[in-house]
Amino acid sequence: MDAAEPARFRPTWQQALGRGLYLGALISVICTSAAVLAAAAGRGLSSWAWLLLAVGPPVLGALGGVLLRRRLGTEIDAAGIRTVTPFGRGAEPWSRVVDLRAERRGSRTVVSVYLDTGASVQLAAPYSGELFAADPQFELKVFALSHLWRSHRFGGVAC
Repeated sequence: MDAAEPARFRPTWQQALGRGLYLGALISVICTSAAVLAAAAGRGLSSWAWLLLAVGPPVLGALGGVLLRRRLGTEIDAAGIRTVTPFGRGAEPWSRVVDLRAERRGSRTVVSVYLDTGASVQLAAPYSGELFAADPQFELKVFALSHLWRSHRFGGVAC
């Protein structure tokens, strides 16, 4: 790996697909519920509109999840740890990181970074869970993160 290139941890394509399907299904339930209320008020919808409300959001959500996959994750470099989302970045320098560990949060195992202030930050990736959220290389990624943290905290190894 080049000294200027950060280490990147992104959700797997299955995780991105699952997240998109989940969000799309939620939107579909909300839109279909609104359409049922509108139909009860006397405004009927065609069968094509019902099909579009039921199937469209999950399909678009899955596509959007896979396309946004590259814009989510965690970047590690000599300056510290950055969580990357489509809405912005959060950065923590190595000097503030006092611990890094995998923890269970709900049905997922996530990586949490503990800071010298006592606060903790949950990284966007890597994570592992059930079904689509499973990451078969989660342990290797946590080990790599831990090694990078220890190298910067105690040894001064450049990424």
